Amino acid sequence: MRSLEPLSAPVGAAEALRRIAFLLERSREGTYRVEAFRKALKVVQKMAPDELRTRIAGGRLTEVSGIGKSTAAVITQAGSGELPDYLKSLQEKTIEPLAAGGTELYAASRGDLHCHSDWSDGGSPIDEVVLSAIELDHSWLALTDHSPRLTVANGLSAERLAEQIRVVDKLNGALGERFRLLRGIEVDILDDGSLDQTEDMLDQLDIVTASVHSKLAMDSGPMTRRMVAAARNPHVNVLGHCTGRLVTGGRGKRAQSKFDAHKVFEACAESHTAVEINSRPERVDPPDDLIRIAMDLGCVFAIDSDAHAPGQLDFKALGCDRAEKLGIDPDRIVTTWPLPRLLKWARG
Repeated sequence: MRSLEPLSAPVGAAEALRRIAFLLERSREGTYRVEAFRKALKVVQKMAPDELRTRIAGGRLTEVSGIGKSTAAVITQAGSGELPDYLKSLQEKTIEPLAAGGTELYAASRGDLHCHSDWSDGGSPIDEVVLSAIELDHSWLALTDHSPRLTVANGLSAERLAEQIRVVDKLNGALGERFRLLRGIEVDILDDGSLDQTEDMLDQLDIVTASVHSKLAMDSGPMTRRMVAAARNPHVNVLGHCTGRLVTGGRGKRAQSKFDAHKVFEACAESHTAVEINSRPERVDPPDDLIRIAMDLGCVFAIDSDAHAPGQLDFKALGCDRAEKLGIDPDRIVTTWPLPRLLKWARG
């Protein structure tokens, strides 16, 4: 993987808008700001080139629904062969990497086993997520939208998941050998440790990341049994954000769930289920002491972005920084593995 190089003139209007949205997402700017540029991007992509040139020349871009004053300025400057001022300023502000360390591990990373699209609670369509992953030099990416019980996140029913699988297969047919989008899901771990999706649908997926999203304050005994059952489930490849904690951010703080970490991580190690190192700044999950327990018990790990927007795929730099500081052998991190090895592990 690599960080994106700053753009320079000349740059197309769509490319400028896309990069601005990416950098705003990477910096965790407000959704309304990101949406303004994503919306304008969709408009520009659908507009005929002649109409775009005519509107730029006539100063009539803002007459089009979805293009405002700021986005019109970006499109106009890009159309004139200039690097838009907005993009130039943003690139100068965001030139620093997200993390001071972890650069070698970040460079060695090949993919991500936890990201979302606008099919559930992500901010962008699948093709935009894929394009950003390719630009970041991913070799593969698992699309893991939510399962049906998480209605607040527009979780996918079996029918919608089947439809998404068809979309993924079609995209892979167009992408060829350069990149592989994996069929996946972030499936809810239910109260008894069972999974929130049908066996038939889980059988059709490449990757299953399983996470607890409800009753996070459950007593330690039942929570331990719940998580052990999920870790041992033959469908599950990754145990996602295992403590459920929030340490900062707009949703406030939330204490970590209580469970017997030794029993949970023993189940992960014995079942070859990866323990996720969730890279979202508000999660930093699991905390360092639990990662050390998982290391001692022989677990493998997945450093994931849990991206809900294309620019957030770069959050992996934060997880790589933590993993490097903790001294995790890169070979124990499944997100550094080439696709054939990853798929053999996932299917095993």
